[in-house]
Amino acid sequence: MFDPHKAGEIAVSVQNLGLIYKTTIDKKLSLTNRVKHLGRGTKQTRIVNALDGVNLDIDYGNVLGVVGANGAGKSTMMRVISGILPPTSGRVEVYGKVSTLLALGVGFNKQLTGRENVILGGLASGLSRDEIESHFEEIADFAELGEAIDAPMRTYSSGMYARLGFSVAVTVKPDILIVDEALSTGDARFKEKSLAKLKELRGDNRALILVSHALGTIRDVCNDVAWLHKGKLIQRGMPNDVVDAYQEFLAVGKSAVVNEDV
Repeated sequence: MFDPHKAGEIAVSVQNLGLIYKTTIDKKLSLTNRVKHLGRGTKQTRIVNALDGVNLDIDYGNVLGVVGANGAGKSTMMRVISGILPPTSGRVEVYGKVSTLLALGVGFNKQLTGRENVILGGLASGLSRDEIESHFEEIADFAELGEAIDAPMRTYSSGMYARLGFSVAVTVKPDILIVDEALSTGDARFKEKSLAKLKELRGDNRALILVSHALGTIRDVCNDVAWLHKGKLIQRGMPNDVVDAYQEFLAVGKSAVVNEDV
């Protein structure tokens, strides 16, 4: 049973977080230089500061929206918080059980059925076999897959992946839930259903982190927003304030297009 007295206490503490990685780029040579190098190209190593000195505390009872352009470091930070990636510098302290929905089908085995993947996902989230079985019908009903729950996941569409992944992630009732762009796939009705579920979890004083380009969703669901740009935390505050500043930065204004998934 979730402890409601955790409301206002720190769920995740991100302290001076940095992550640097190297990437290799093939440099194309001119015909003359290719002859000089015996037809071989050259490789250049590029250093990328994916995260640069990020400080961020997330309290229980908060829904933190994370916005930023592609390459801002949003998904990288989620992977560090969830323990998938080790940081280069700084630290992350997590006070509770984390459930992540970082991308469609992460952790799913395409050769197994939806039912079998629900069991694997539940076990990975720390549930016992009995707990998974007691929640299975709830997960299956929420995902709305019907008989496809017993079909191999290689036959699933991206929307079916999203529905099952989201259903597993929210049904295990984590202390901390991380959702990264998973709601951008699927029909409008299921999106509304998923957002209602997030609001329900928010009412339980859990800690939710929602990464999305859908700024309308960020305004509607979140009560706190962080804006990342090139690995740095630019601004944090009330949703309307941060989203307005971010939209002004993008120089696109408050159009209907930008308030959807872009």
